[in-house]
Amino acid sequence: MGVQDHTINILRELEQNALKLDDSQAQNFIARIRNAKHIFLQGAGRSGIAIRAFANRLLHLGFPVSVVGEISSPHTKSGDLLIIGSGSGETASLKSLAQKAVESGVDVGLVTMKKDSSIGKLASCVLVLPGTVKTENHRQREQFSQPMGSAFEQLCFITYDAIVLELMQQLDETSETMFKRHADFE
Repeated sequence: MGVQDHTINILRELEQNALKLDDSQAQNFIARIRNAKHIFLQGAGRSGIAIRAFANRLLHLGFPVSVVGEISSPHTKSGDLLIIGSGSGETASLKSLAQKAVESGVDVGLVTMKKDSSIGKLASCVLVLPGTVKTENHRQREQFSQPMGSAFEQLCFITYDAIVLELMQQLDETSETMFKRHADFE
């Protein structure tokens, strides 16, 4: 089996997982984004990379956004939204962040594979992406599965872009209007 075969298997796995997405969860998530005064985003590891890309596109759409931990992040206020990307919903640093958000009156949105996780129980909205968390790969040895949560992280990128497309439609945005908000100092 070569790289082309692996690529095709990855795309098939992602397609099967995408077919299980709950659009009502996604629409609720989008409504929370649209109503937030400020959006903070955070993830760890590869999920963190995906959520940073999402933060960038939300900025291009004109939303006030910050990646948690960046020096330019403002103080939180009631009406803000913290979006966390965590496949397991159990990452210790992200659990602590979610708890602090709740205590500060900030809504928490979670993109995860585990709705009933610790962070999921703190979240006001959860978007479940089907997949296998990195500690459960042994459960899928008999069928194709990528290692250590890769499918979740890839589906995050695709789902975040799908949310951006939906927001573009709802807000009457185009690539041209968004490009005006793209960084010009690079």
